[in-house]
Amino acid sequence: MKKQFKTRGARQNIKKRIYIALSVSLAVVAGIVTWLYFLSKDLPSLDELERYDPDLITRIVSADDQVVQELFTTKRTLVKSNEIPPHVKKALIVTEDQRFYSHWGMNFFRTVYNLTLNTITGQIHGGSSSLTQQLARSLYARIGFKQTYTRKLRELITAVQIEHTFTKEEILTMYLNTVYFGHGTYGIQAAATKYFNKRVENLTLDEGAILVGMLRSPAHYSPITHPERSRHIRNVVINNMFREKAINAVERNYFKSLPVSVFKPDSVDEGNVAPYFGEYVRRQLEKEDEDLGVDLYRDGLTIYTSLDTRMQTIANYVVAKELERVQAIVDARMLDTTNQVLEDILEKNDVELAADTVRLMLMDSIEITPRIERLLTVQAQLIALDIKTGEIKAMVGGKDFSKSSWNRSTQMIRQPGSSFKPFVYTAAIDNGYPVTTTLLNQPVVIKHGTNDSLDWRPKNYDHSMGGETTLREGIRRSLNLIAVRVVQELIAPAAVVETAHDMGISTYLYPGDALALGSSAVRPIEMAAAYAVYPRLGIWIEPKGILSIEDRFGGTLRTYSADRKEVLGRGTSYVMLSMLETVANAGTGVGARTRFGFHEPAGGKTGTTSGFTDAWYVGFTTRLSTAVWVGMDNHTMSLGPGMAGSAVGVPIWAQFMKAVYDSLDWEREKFEVAEDAVEFANVCSETHRLATEYCTPTKEVFLPGTAPTQSCDVHGVGIRPTVIDF
Repeated sequence: MKKQFKTRGARQNIKKRIYIALSVSLAVVAGIVTWLYFLSKDLPSLDELERYDPDLITRIVSADDQVVQELFTTKRTLVKSNEIPPHVKKALIVTEDQRFYSHWGMNFFRTVYNLTLNTITGQIHGGSSSLTQQLARSLYARIGFKQTYTRKLRELITAVQIEHTFTKEEILTMYLNTVYFGHGTYGIQAAATKYFNKRVENLTLDEGAILVGMLRSPAHYSPITHPERSRHIRNVVINNMFREKAINAVERNYFKSLPVSVFKPDSVDEGNVAPYFGEYVRRQLEKEDEDLGVDLYRDGLTIYTSLDTRMQTIANYVVAKELERVQAIVDARMLDTTNQVLEDILEKNDVELAADTVRLMLMDSIEITPRIERLLTVQAQLIALDIKTGEIKAMVGGKDFSKSSWNRSTQMIRQPGSSFKPFVYTAAIDNGYPVTTTLLNQPVVIKHGTNDSLDWRPKNYDHSMGGETTLREGIRRSLNLIAVRVVQELIAPAAVVETAHDMGISTYLYPGDALALGSSAVRPIEMAAAYAVYPRLGIWIEPKGILSIEDRFGGTLRTYSADRKEVLGRGTSYVMLSMLETVANAGTGVGARTRFGFHEPAGGKTGTTSGFTDAWYVGFTTRLSTAVWVGMDNHTMSLGPGMAGSAVGVPIWAQFMKAVYDSLDWEREKFEVAEDAVEFANVCSETHRLATEYCTPTKEVFLPGTAPTQSCDVHGVGIRPTVIDF
């Protein structure tokens, strides 16, 4: 009986212990589950994991498929798994996570070892994280970077989620697209471009080993700043690959023997061939990113543009070379001037420096101050537009983008001088005045109110005067007196304003007599677009830099088409084209032919403002309309006597155009003749009436009904020549 009681008591004890053990176990499990629940509820959901969406670089790409500029907050370019060389993947695995293909998100043995070490030492030691855990840490900012056990557990949970959601290849690709490689670069493609200037698929084994080795400490092992350290860690990675039989002994010895060689760009802006154009495009896109529903700096867009880097490179070289020449002339003039003149310039611009101090700066004897450099630096701009499409092919917005990002091609408004005269003559031709119309080449007065002391008496550039002069001769020689008489005797200034605005000039133009000499300011890009109307026979096309935008997956978000409209009649356009050809062939623009050997069919017009503060040349061929301006940012500063459009504008224009035609091997093309809108007649070169057999004839172009009807009566009476209608 007693034994039976003891047996029953023992059973009850066992049951009690089992109950307690189960209760404790359940409590522990419940506690662990609860703890894990609270740890995991702040993690990204599985849906967020599946929408892997890193910040990517937006690339601005030229028409000849060159990257012009990159826009980013984090410099990263997404690549696909099949674009990453196998040797790069192998180098990563053997160096960072040898059990990558066998574990389920964590390296169990390394994790247990490090947890034990952490417990013994009381410190958190790294080195146990798998690639998947590292990906979890880098992908989700909400997983803290503070070294705590909680962080490690959250990494593990997220790593398991990643392993459950993605394949090993996808994880490897995401890791290489996400990890930091130093110097502001994220992802293997950005690193390949930064350090080796190549696509990721072209990385050699030693280059891949350099990048993988950097992951331990990008700053410490940078091949740019620490090439010896980089070489050491590269060889460690190569040895790892040999040990794991990823390469053979010959490959190991060969790649370890190679020097560490990294890409070194020619300029501080990393070879940016068109910084002003890139900034122009960026500003345009910033106005549209909200409308497109994109983030310009994060969404990895590809912006296809019109720029031709071959033309841009030529433009950069020519402008830089000519600016060096002109700057030397300006500096020499400043050194030769009297102290009083130099002090007057400094006082006018609120510069508290002695004239002698500035002279020392100009002689490079002492460092030039930024203020003086800005004041005395000669600037230039060049903008070239495609005649057929209006696309921007080259843009130089100033001397040095790093010192001044202000774009003189698009943002600057300056007086055009005589390069504005084509609008004056266009208005006259369009109102029925033939090119043979004559005006007296004699002094004129431009009134400014009732005060006679404010009257302006303009002169011709060469101070010449003469008798009756045709419109063609007036524009050929750029005679100011003839241009002013056009708006005083033939048409009203308001008609010129209307013509210029129709042709795309958007700035305010004061409708006074001085407008004939370019007294109102304009933008260079608009001048180039307006001149392009002539070879297009009346069609204005809005300048265009952006062609299309693609998202990171290659889908087209938007394509761009330029505004185009007819602003002049075909006849008026062709007559003006003919007049501007005369300027290029035998007028103020002839230097392009005689000095620089540019003999393609072309038209254009020089421009010089009072005091030689602005020098222009705007000209066109059948392919390009190019506007050049040279001057100083401070419009009160003069380039100096003789520094006219023909002396400093034409050389840039001519050398650029000739180099473009020669390097691109463009064939010679003649301008289209508006056969349906004009007629030709042989006129006497002296009387400008129909030529007789006794005259020296000149073939002239007219709008229908405006050709002379009377024969020359000075050189004898002959049979009236027939009007030649082409």
